[in-house]
Amino acid sequence: MSKIAGRLESIYYVTADEIRNVFRDTGVMIFFFVVPLAYPLLYTFIYNNETVREVPVVLIDNASTPQSRDFARRVDGTPDVRIAYRATDMDHARELLARKEAYGIIYIPSDFSRNIGLGGQSHVSLYCDMSSLLFYKAMLVALTDVSLEMGAEIEQHNLHGLTEHQQETASMPIENEWVALFNPQSGFASFLIPAILIIIIQQTLLLGVGMLAGTARQNNALHRLVPKLPHYNGTFRVVLGKGLAYFIIYVVVTMYMVEAVPSIFSIPKIGLAWTKVLFLLPFLTASIFFAMFLSTVMKGRESPMLVFVFTSVPILFISGVSWPEAAVPDFWKWIGWVIPSTHGVQGFIKINTMGASIYEVTREYIALWVLTGIYMTLTCMAYRRIIRKNRLQST
Repeated sequence: MSKIAGRLESIYYVTADEIRNVFRDTGVMIFFFVVPLAYPLLYTFIYNNETVREVPVVLIDNASTPQSRDFARRVDGTPDVRIAYRATDMDHARELLARKEAYGIIYIPSDFSRNIGLGGQSHVSLYCDMSSLLFYKAMLVALTDVSLEMGAEIEQHNLHGLTEHQQETASMPIENEWVALFNPQSGFASFLIPAILIIIIQQTLLLGVGMLAGTARQNNALHRLVPKLPHYNGTFRVVLGKGLAYFIIYVVVTMYMVEAVPSIFSIPKIGLAWTKVLFLLPFLTASIFFAMFLSTVMKGRESPMLVFVFTSVPILFISGVSWPEAAVPDFWKWIGWVIPSTHGVQGFIKINTMGASIYEVTREYIALWVLTGIYMTLTCMAYRRIIRKNRLQST
């Protein structure tokens, strides 16, 4: 019993000491508290409108035919786009974009109607200001819908000797009805923010834990990650104590990010609370041990900034949200499988946005527990080597 009590006392000491280290370090507090507090609010505020309407564009109609004017009129009639200016050349149109008086250019070539009349294919070019993906989406959707509608009508008109019903059937044999499930307004925030929240949790852990490790090495002459103290003379108690400290802090941070932020900005969240808690438990533990393992190679306080900051965008892409999972190359899929956020993003979106149960995210749930075990083992091995090195240096 005395040994168990001593080990529990050591775990408590390491946990309390690590929490003190967090609150003594301004940089770590920024990563653990300020970034999770402010960044989701800022990012969500930018895309809180979900969709934009009446995006001003410039039209260059070099055809000047009834068909080209009909195309322009239909585009202008969509709720997403408004033809605010008409230009005669690209230089004038670019000037309007540079002054932010318009956010896109629609270019209709001179052979637009001639190609249609010959039964060929005509092209309409769209040039977008990519300063906001909302503008790009609005313009692309408007032109795509108008192009498909006009294309079906032209094909129907070219079918001679058929009744009106036969023409409609031939031009569109399968009538489709598009319903956006779980995101009826097709909003950008509802689509992307849940994934961003999960990635922020992982990345801030990587940066904060890495900075703590780098600072610990810098603050002693022998560059030791683990202090030479009696309570730190055991691998499991050190790993468990440090991990428990981060877990205590990030339980609060995670609950704020996955519950408060979506509520503030009315982002859909239809999953059950207990299901999210059950799923986020292995995600949080996997992310903590992932960060602790990588922190063992941090030699300086600034090292995490150089190593981890640039990885946020690639991690978002390989998570299968902003880029379709089926289109991700196998090499990057293999890398994504060893990163907790990949499974965390996929599972959290299914639960939070689509209302899935824990049984419907079994693959992601098991993967996160497996990663927890793997990274905890690797962390223990790394800390065991460090503690043994400390013992050799002290003899």
